[in-house]
Amino acid sequence: MDGADFVIVGGGSTGCVMAGRLSEDPGAEVLLLEEGPRDLNPYIHIPGAYYKTAQGPLLKRFPWEPTDAQNREEPPTMVQASVLGGGSSVNAMIYIRGNPDDYATWESLGATGWGYDEVLPYFRKAEDNNRFCNEVHGIGGPLGVSDIDQIHPLTRAWLQACQQQGLPFNPDFNSGTPAGCGLYQITAKNGRRSSAAVAYLKPARKRRNLTVKTGARVLRVLIEKGRAVGVEYVIGGKTRTVRARREVILSAGAINTPRLMMLSGIGPEAELRRHGIAVLHDLPGVGQNLQDHIEISLIYQLNGPHSYDKYKKLHWKALAGLDYLLFRGGPAASNLIEGGAFWWADRAQKQPDVQYFMVVGAGIEEGVEAVPGGNGCTINLGQIRPRSRGEVRLTSADPSALPRVIPNYFGDPYDLEAITDGTMLALEVMEQPAIRRYVERRQLPGAGAVTREQVRHFCQTTAHAALHPAGTCRAGADALSVVDPQLRVHGIEGLRVADASIMPTLVSGNPNAVCIMIGEKLSDMIRA
Repeated sequence: MDGADFVIVGGGSTGCVMAGRLSEDPGAEVLLLEEGPRDLNPYIHIPGAYYKTAQGPLLKRFPWEPTDAQNREEPPTMVQASVLGGGSSVNAMIYIRGNPDDYATWESLGATGWGYDEVLPYFRKAEDNNRFCNEVHGIGGPLGVSDIDQIHPLTRAWLQACQQQGLPFNPDFNSGTPAGCGLYQITAKNGRRSSAAVAYLKPARKRRNLTVKTGARVLRVLIEKGRAVGVEYVIGGKTRTVRARREVILSAGAINTPRLMMLSGIGPEAELRRHGIAVLHDLPGVGQNLQDHIEISLIYQLNGPHSYDKYKKLHWKALAGLDYLLFRGGPAASNLIEGGAFWWADRAQKQPDVQYFMVVGAGIEEGVEAVPGGNGCTINLGQIRPRSRGEVRLTSADPSALPRVIPNYFGDPYDLEAITDGTMLALEVMEQPAIRRYVERRQLPGAGAVTREQVRHFCQTTAHAALHPAGTCRAGADALSVVDPQLRVHGIEGLRVADASIMPTLVSGNPNAVCIMIGEKLSDMIRA
């Protein structure tokens, strides 16, 4: 292919939506370039195989630089999906939109037209919900959103323990009022993962005006006279170029999108000159404003086979597989993280600022350890409106070199105090009678962590990336914004950004549904 009307770089959640929606116009030729493979791995499509996709070969690992106070002996890593569908093909499928105040903040920071009333129609347009159809939920859209049919007894016990602790039950975290404990809905349909690749690309693949190339690593955007005219990429060991007749759309994620822009000569002048890159456009906000939800994992050993860990044994695994093959049910139809909660660490906040996840197993996610004897559970929690800001920088002008990821977790002391308070609450919930009867011992933190100061030290030194990076090409109109509210890159014609990097602030919860909404809204903007 010598050219296309739209060249989309990155086949993640937003990129798949953009490719699917823009190719609905038969007069528009669309090319999607994805560095990873096609989504053919069978584990992608089975919700219960999340433990495979969460720590397998479909991930790209980026070292991130901890602060001195985090006292890490080895550089920790942050993983990002490298497969068609991006995070929606490998994540835990939890369907969360944030809350209305998140989008009011976006507008206040210059992302006009991205308030809650403006984005809600696109959440509804995307959605095919199997329980709700009301003013905030839709049916008939491409994205399957469903209840988990089989809820593990340990999840129910933990939700009862939350209520014993004083958290009310919330039947819908996406109603606009997220406070309380409840069951997550997931992006699945009929017992199979509903990734952006399945929901948006699969129905579009038969269109002659859409070309999808996997294994295609983009090296740089080609800029001529202040306009993006195409990209240079490597596929099958050969370097190629493709021209964009209308626009180049970067959907490579909050780490790779700013990296590609800087490699292309768009970014902070001093950073580009440091690496010998010709400055085509000095845009100081590129790579700045990095945000992520930092996460704590509490691990418990159980006093019996009370979690999904028992399915690690061959005979139980065979039974679960048979149940799934015959009925699309059983443990394999669960995402292993069925229940959660939103609650306050800081009561001065208008909305809950900590999110909880009950993981019915241990050692499921990369970097989280299992328990002796093999039967455990994990409570994950994250402070969901971090005040700390980091950055993404280059290590060299070599497109194959990994970038520097400097999230600056706990750079603002407020974040550490908030996540410490959230952890104290999680520890108290696990002492409630409804869940305590299943617990043999607390493995992490150890029994010695009792006081707030001890728990604070545990949080500071063991917290890990929640894998929700955002904000590095934020929308706005000030000097440090990178794109305008139409997601057009300031100062460069024919170039847009469409992924989590455009978020002025990270939303209060898992951001994948928001990335899909961004694709839906921007597609309408372009086609209009």
